[in-house]
Amino acid sequence: MSKRDYYEVLGIARGADEAEIKKAYRRLAMKYHPDRNPDDKTTEVRFKECKEAYEVLCDPQKRAAYDQFGHSGVENGGSGAGGFYGAGAAGFADIFGDVFGDIFGGGGGGRRQQVYRGADVRISIELSLEEAVHGIEKRIRVPTLATCTACEGSGAKAGSNPIICPTCAGHGQVRMQQGFFSIQQTCPSCRGSGRKIAHPCPECRGEGRVRTPKTLSVTIPPGVDEGDQIRVAGQGDAGESPGHPGDLYVQVHLQPHPLFRREQDNLHCKVPVSFATVVLGGEIEVPTLDGPMMLKIPAETPTEKTFSLRGKGVKNVRTGHVGDLFCQIAVETPVNLTRPQREMLADFERSLHEGGARHHPEQRSWIDKLRGFFESKV
Repeated sequence: MSKRDYYEVLGIARGADEAEIKKAYRRLAMKYHPDRNPDDKTTEVRFKECKEAYEVLCDPQKRAAYDQFGHSGVENGGSGAGGFYGAGAAGFADIFGDVFGDIFGGGGGGRRQQVYRGADVRISIELSLEEAVHGIEKRIRVPTLATCTACEGSGAKAGSNPIICPTCAGHGQVRMQQGFFSIQQTCPSCRGSGRKIAHPCPECRGEGRVRTPKTLSVTIPPGVDEGDQIRVAGQGDAGESPGHPGDLYVQVHLQPHPLFRREQDNLHCKVPVSFATVVLGGEIEVPTLDGPMMLKIPAETPTEKTFSLRGKGVKNVRTGHVGDLFCQIAVETPVNLTRPQREMLADFERSLHEGGARHHPEQRSWIDKLRGFFESKV
């Protein structure tokens, strides 16, 4: 009886990749496995047919031979029908060992040593507003786990060597049987390394790593803001041999500034101005991060008026956009007046009242609103 095409058996295209082959095989094997279909010879034949097709198409050399020569290309040399059927219907666990191997870290290709990457380390630094805006090189001290120099990361005492883990016999994996399924998982005793430390290193107590502070130079880019994180690759905790080290994350916190308040890319500040300046107009000196500059105050400027200085804010670290500086005017009430100054102010106030409401338009508008409010209550 002629055999069916392997691609047809699994229901896949000839260009299917390994993941598609495994997916199709899992589905069909679950459907036709003899343990799930007792006393059904038809499903047993279909199961063996699926297994044969899978073992050929998942082997690059066998698949190439099959694609070129058909069934005759894989039936010689021990990889043909006899090789598939000789053992009968294999146990469910063995059938799925290589299919699930990629998922559970095991497989039929022998032990693969587990690699444990070092943990990431996070620290916080405080920056002044000027440091955050202009950028700076900061020297920081970081407490990290470093590879133990006494044992060179092996965890074993000098003159001794790790032994084969008795739990997994050095495979790094243990098999858990649950009904039909057999799942391979990392050995809990050696954590996948396949080795046990009989005589731990006294410096690291068998861990292969020790807590060692180190000093690093970290570049703070211009424009960072509160809560931003700077990643320094490979400067976290050392990995468990042969794992790679983790990363260092430096989180930025801004110190309060005596003059400026930052909102994203913009800066805000309050500027005290004398009563005479806002009435008559003039120029005042205002601070910027690049140095002082003069700001023109028009005559009769109301208090809390805000002036915008374009491009005097912060350059965004990601977009390069430069924000603005907003200066809010705050009229300062004069204090510690002399008698002549008080008398001059009293004369000035009387002259304003003699001029009527035209000198105090906002006050007159407010009084009218107040009267309307009380009249509506009557």
